[in-house]
Amino acid sequence: MRIDAHHHLWTLARGDYGWLTPELAPIYRDFRLPDLAPHLAAAGIEGTILVQAAPTEAETMFLLDIADNAELVRGVVGWTDFDAADGVARIDALAARNLLVGLRPMVQDIADDDWLLGPALTPLLAAMARNGLVFDALVLPRHLPRLLRVIGSHPDLTFVLDHCGKPQLATGEIAIWQRDIALLAEHPNIVCKLSGLATEAAPDWQIADLRQAVDHCPRVLRATTSAVGKRLAGRQSGGRLCKMVRCRRNLAG
Repeated sequence: MRIDAHHHLWTLARGDYGWLTPELAPIYRDFRLPDLAPHLAAAGIEGTILVQAAPTEAETMFLLDIADNAELVRGVVGWTDFDAADGVARIDALAARNLLVGLRPMVQDIADDDWLLGPALTPLLAAMARNGLVFDALVLPRHLPRLLRVIGSHPDLTFVLDHCGKPQLATGEIAIWQRDIALLAEHPNIVCKLSGLATEAAPDWQIADLRQAVDHCPRVLRATTSAVGKRLAGRQSGGRLCKMVRCRRNLAG
């Protein structure tokens, strides 16, 4: 079975997508499952994982409700407030939903670059491991050394590196990123999504501009063609965001 492990659906009227503004015209509209289904069918993809796009549990419930009523959706990577005093209880409650496969704190948007290293995170990561969830790491290159320390401290938790850790393809400054990806690859509990790279490239990117990242990640990391938690994952197109940057069919196929 071929599964696309990264898609976003949203309804603007929900009002919790703070980053989604009219300036992002190509994607500033509702995207629902009927918009996605024909693209998956054309690429021979049999299912998808929906991924949170808003830092609210309400949006996670919105996605889980879609998943409960759609065979095409094989799982949901949601969000919860990892800084809440009752964070562990929140994780346990969300994990009771059968189609929740992971959680994704939006680390790239957190002001404290050392947030991943905070001791308060330890019991929450343990709760995720206990519930069979994966940690979707939405990080920037500067976070990779911190992520390395975290995954080494939590061998029972699977981590998924979103968008290859967002290498700076537009500037070509990727040597340090390549080094850190290779260090991450020394750990068996991390895999990598080959997704979202076009948003890190220059506006006039060509396929060759993505090649170094596309070649480097599978060479040293396990790309997510095996598992997302307890469910299958596959190639990742990058979902709706690719519409802004002229994604081509051969990125997903």
